[in-house]
Amino acid sequence: MVALAGEIVEAGPICDACLGGAFGKLGRGWTNEERGRALRTVLGFSGSAAKAGRCWVCGDLFAEAGAWAARAREAVEGVEFDTYLFAVRPTLRWQEAEALLVERFRLSHAEPQKHAWNRTVGKAFEALVQHGTVDFDDPDVKLTIDPSAGSIDLAIASIFLYARYRKVSRGIPQTHWPCRMCRGRGCSECQGTGKQYPESVEELVAGPLVRAASASGALLHGAGREDIDARMLGNGRPFVLELVGPRTRSLDLVALRDEANRLAHGKVEVSELRSCGREMVSLVKETPAEKRYRARVEFDDAVSPSALAEALASLVGTNEQRTPRRVAHRRADLIRSRRLHAASGELHGAREAEIEVVTDGGLYVKELVSGDEGRTQPSLAGRLGMAAVVRELDVLDVASAAFPAVSWDAMDSRSELP
Repeated sequence: MVALAGEIVEAGPICDACLGGAFGKLGRGWTNEERGRALRTVLGFSGSAAKAGRCWVCGDLFAEAGAWAARAREAVEGVEFDTYLFAVRPTLRWQEAEALLVERFRLSHAEPQKHAWNRTVGKAFEALVQHGTVDFDDPDVKLTIDPSAGSIDLAIASIFLYARYRKVSRGIPQTHWPCRMCRGRGCSECQGTGKQYPESVEELVAGPLVRAASASGALLHGAGREDIDARMLGNGRPFVLELVGPRTRSLDLVALRDEANRLAHGKVEVSELRSCGREMVSLVKETPAEKRYRARVEFDDAVSPSALAEALASLVGTNEQRTPRRVAHRRADLIRSRRLHAASGELHGAREAEIEVVTDGGLYVKELVSGDEGRTQPSLAGRLGMAAVVRELDVLDVASAAFPAVSWDAMDSRSELP
């Protein structure tokens, strides 16, 4: 090892960190710089002398680690974090020099330079900020250093919160919709707001949380979505709220839930909020769930109780639906097979009924009733031989054993729901 180190030192000026890193996988309890310094000391005793000059491997970048750590501390000023991770974009010259070092001296125990650099800067950073630990999997902040550009990119990990929401008022979309005319830029059609609808479940729920977290925005990831003109009742729809770029991570979730419910009273209600990981987004969005709906249906002609019951019973089973015309402009034109698990109904007059259905997720209930000009088979209209249309639709349940339970207790207020 000493003999090989002597050959490396004689080849050209090299810093202690790069010299020690050439043997970085040998032994424990030493930093590369300490290992390199020790080797140089031994070599000095044996008569070998180091050549003066800039390190030919890293270009003295390791000597600048403290300065980069100080810049990193400035980058996270005002950002709350417990864990961090450093990354580096090596220059082409640095990569080529490292490859030459390993190849020329046939190094089998060298530590990758970027690993050593990230650790060196990280330790200097931690000493400056006096808190935080490295996390290789899911850090609160990630700092990427680009020596070529002389820059540091700061990425702040999102906060993920799981809950359920009730939408107790019609006419509210689940998420923000950019204006169709101006695509969000602002125009006379949207009165400069850039939005197709003035508010959404996403905005109503996220408002207090975005402000408290000093986040740059929020995204609502729902277990499906109801139509804009439909309500979401019952135990609510599972969702994950992602707070993007939060500068504050310590949040009073109880107080913020209560504030959101107060501000959105009569429109949207939120259950308790629970911290969760990014993986919950996939669970919520991809888990199959049965849905239970209630619909007020109008018919073109009078319907008898027995005819309604017989028609509904005949619909139970597999349903083939081609993408409805009303959403064909934004969804692939496919034929989907979905199962109707149960259906029941009660007439409220000769030409009006209230029906309840339990379906697979993804079955369009409005088209199950109307038939959508033959695009849905079978349909209630088809079975009765007359036109039928849904006038009001409510989602009563979104059920899957995979969704964690939540509590609706201790809410400041709750809408009176039929």
